[in-house]
Amino acid sequence: MIKKELLSPVGNFESLKQAVSNGADAVYLGGKKFGARAFADNFNEEEMVNAIKYCHLYDVKIYVTVNTMIYEKELEECLNYIGFLHQNNVDAVIMQDLGLIKMVRKTYPNLEIHASTQMHNHNQEQLKLLEKIGIKRVVLARELSLGEMANLNTNMETEAFIHGALCISYSGQCLFSSLLLGRSGNRGSCAGICRLPFKLMKENIEMQTQGEYLLSPKEFSTLDNFKEIMESNIYSLKIEGRMKSPAYVGFITKLYRNLIDNYSENKKLFITEKQRKELSVLFNRGFTKGHLLYAENDELINIFSSNHQGIEIGEVLEIKKAKIKIKLKEELNQEDGIRFISEDKGLMVNFLYNEKGLFINSAPKNSICYIDNKIGLKTKGIVLKTIDSKFIKELEKIKEKKIPIDCEVVARKGHPLEITFKDKENTITKYGVVVEKARSKNTEKEIIQEKISSLGNTPFVIKKIKTDLDKDVFISMSELKNMRRELETELQRVRENKIPHPFLENQIIPIQQNKTTKCESINLNVLIRSEEQLKACLEERVNTIYVTEEKLYDKYKHLGNIVLRLPRVQQKFKEYVNENLLIGETGALYKYGENNKVVTDYFFNVANSKSVSFLVKNKACRVTLSIENKIEEVKEIMKNIDNIDNVEMYLYGKPEVMILKHCPLKMLVNKERVCSVCKKKEVYFLKDRNGALYPIITNPEENHLTHIFYYKNIDLINHLEEYRKIGIKEYRVEFFKETKEEIKSILCKIRKCQI
Repeated sequence: MIKKELLSPVGNFESLKQAVSNGADAVYLGGKKFGARAFADNFNEEEMVNAIKYCHLYDVKIYVTVNTMIYEKELEECLNYIGFLHQNNVDAVIMQDLGLIKMVRKTYPNLEIHASTQMHNHNQEQLKLLEKIGIKRVVLARELSLGEMANLNTNMETEAFIHGALCISYSGQCLFSSLLLGRSGNRGSCAGICRLPFKLMKENIEMQTQGEYLLSPKEFSTLDNFKEIMESNIYSLKIEGRMKSPAYVGFITKLYRNLIDNYSENKKLFITEKQRKELSVLFNRGFTKGHLLYAENDELINIFSSNHQGIEIGEVLEIKKAKIKIKLKEELNQEDGIRFISEDKGLMVNFLYNEKGLFINSAPKNSICYIDNKIGLKTKGIVLKTIDSKFIKELEKIKEKKIPIDCEVVARKGHPLEITFKDKENTITKYGVVVEKARSKNTEKEIIQEKISSLGNTPFVIKKIKTDLDKDVFISMSELKNMRRELETELQRVRENKIPHPFLENQIIPIQQNKTTKCESINLNVLIRSEEQLKACLEERVNTIYVTEEKLYDKYKHLGNIVLRLPRVQQKFKEYVNENLLIGETGALYKYGENNKVVTDYFFNVANSKSVSFLVKNKACRVTLSIENKIEEVKEIMKNIDNIDNVEMYLYGKPEVMILKHCPLKMLVNKERVCSVCKKKEVYFLKDRNGALYPIITNPEENHLTHIFYYKNIDLINHLEEYRKIGIKEYRVEFFKETKEEIKSILCKIRKCQI
């Protein structure tokens, strides 16, 4: 069995203390920029240095997230920030941007890099590429099962989530928040669109569903299957929660720490009913075992609510204008938070009364209580507790860890007093004044041990002390105290300044070339989804035609400009040689780049010239930029591109905003029976609160992966001249359900704009 690392989330310094004091082996956190949780408190540079020192003091590793995609103008600043982290002894940085990874590997060769789950790490070929470029650890996709992880073979450390909130889309592959609200998940600003209500539509008919939160995943938990986790090949067990409270971080860390320790000591693994209630009241949306433990559909999704559920504590018996009467089955205290299911309304309990109307601080379970009706509740029903103030106050009392050390005192007449402090890795020795013979009363061994062991509020505790002294010596207590303080300070300094990776800086890669090249002629590269669309594009003589079906590709590939778009989620790779391929993930680049002509899709999240360069050097003949780039970002990229023919830009179409491993239609339409919805070719949509319709395509040939598309077309055709001026030559046009006539009209409009 491989040793496991417990990795806890940290959003601020209080969370850091909770994680460390409750048994984390490592923590991950972000700075004020470049991290995938922009709305956590995060750490400025001074706080970051203190956090690194604090973690190393307690022998806890610290990993910093630099895992957003990086725009061209940010490359230099971000590289300098990573240099700052490296110089201050961070254990590793977590990254997703291929261009930045390339720069860091070149500039700071000793720094350890972990490949973020934002890189969509889900197959063997991807792992080969990551290992090739010097990645030490890979954070695996949340969609992988334990069985699928076991089949991956790599020399890198593997890390996987074991608890917390889930993304329902493959991480790094969700554009929903970015396109709809301008808040990019790939830039750390996800608005959580999956947590909003949706209607399911079949053509123009609204389907009846039990709830409206059709994309909202439950809270992930492996507590009930932890033996399987411990027996897996996962090295680092990761808890999600950088946006959660310090109390939550401490509680979850301790819960899993105890399970890991119990397993290591061959003890029984179990969670008490009390712990389950405490966990549920801290945070839950209902719990799921996740894809890791083979959960599917309604096991994954809580369609009834996307809110924290808390625990059921009672029922409303009577409602008056001023007061609400509740029959409790759990304790209720002042400052608790509660929610009424009947009207989905919540409040904080500021005033609590007993049956006689007297003010009380706490109402015991199985009692009757009253609270003020300050929310205008009108409907009886179940009462939930969503904040347990008493429990949180208990959790907030941090008992900081003590570091066990050994001590040795040597006191020989005529020699300097010698005291040594020793931990697992460090030995610190101090020498004092020359030891003299006692003139009256000897200094006893017990007195020395008592004074040396009085470490007070320091991080240390003496576990073993050895004394070697002559019988008739005198030692000054003040001398003993001063030497003890010096040893404490020195050992703390040595631990805090541990150097995991010696700082080595190579010449920094130049970034700005500041060249501009106006493109006189353009190429249209068109993606189609049917043979009718393909024929229409052939008549229009476009440069390249991307096809989504292999049968169409095989039928027309002899024409030379037909390219097969491969799935962006794949674990079994067909053999292709001398083919034209549009690829959506790095595994296909590693697998097919050498012997085929490959174009990388916009799912690679390319936002800088260094990423373009990386992909081209790894045999991509053309790189599609991320559709999240605005014109200013594209302009900066084009200043630094070696060859404009290597770059393609998304000009028009209805992009995919999500790709899901599970099938909502199987859950909502087929009610978990053997699914036939895809085969019937029926058209389904998700309808949001504003009436926008998002098409759903489920492909049985992709093991029922579900693709959700944007409700409208991205249309930059009227900006074509601006993009030509900055050097873009290759343009992507994607067709969805367009007819032959519509295709001709759109292509005609593009050609008019380029004149």
